[in-house]
Amino acid sequence: MGNRFYEAGEQRAERVNDLFAAIAPRYDLINDLQSFGLHRWWKRRLLQFAAVQPGDTALDLCCGTGDVAFALAAAGARTTGVDFSAPMLAVAAARKAKVGAPARPVFLQGDALHLPFPDEHFEVVTISYGLRNLANVAAGLREMWRVLKPGGRLLVLDFGKPDNATWRMAYFAYLRFAVPVFGRLFCKNAEAYAYILESLQHYPAQRGVDEQLRTLGAADAHIVNFLGGVMSINVAEKPPTR
Repeated sequence: MGNRFYEAGEQRAERVNDLFAAIAPRYDLINDLQSFGLHRWWKRRLLQFAAVQPGDTALDLCCGTGDVAFALAAAGARTTGVDFSAPMLAVAAARKAKVGAPARPVFLQGDALHLPFPDEHFEVVTISYGLRNLANVAAGLREMWRVLKPGGRLLVLDFGKPDNATWRMAYFAYLRFAVPVFGRLFCKNAEAYAYILESLQHYPAQRGVDEQLRTLGAADAHIVNFLGGVMSINVAEKPPTR
């Protein structure tokens, strides 16, 4: 039997929305626990590769509770965070009320496959742990590419698939048996965290995303792996207009 939060096709968004509604209050806590706090370092690395300059316009897609959006804003970017989950955005809004003005992004509820922005609007587009959840990964990348300015940078942080078969097996075992325990203990929902492995198995991961970015015409597309590929950042630049 498959995970009830994973469903391919048109019902995907509805199931993912149910998932994040269930885990929003404890999302940040469980991220710390299941990654042993490393997700914070991975997000800092994402910011380094984003190379934000003061005054840049930045989009953090599938922004969740706002970690990356707040960091982009603190670096001086005019930042918009977009997510379709109202409960996750409610957590982000509560956090926003506690930070100073320079680090206060704008948060919008929206669909990653149909963004409400004109073409070539942002210098930086980021998505962390969200591309894997879209009903159509290729369509999501195309939409991010559409709103990215020539010369801009697109970055994707997500769970990866290690090339080494033994390490991949051990990693998948951790996701299958250990991570759902955190879900059961802290949000009374093991299945919500078992979803990570289910979704990852259907996800093209870092190498597939790299191929799709190159197909879109990305310049200097490359993969940054962490811990042997269990986590990765895809980095790409949109070629400048000649």
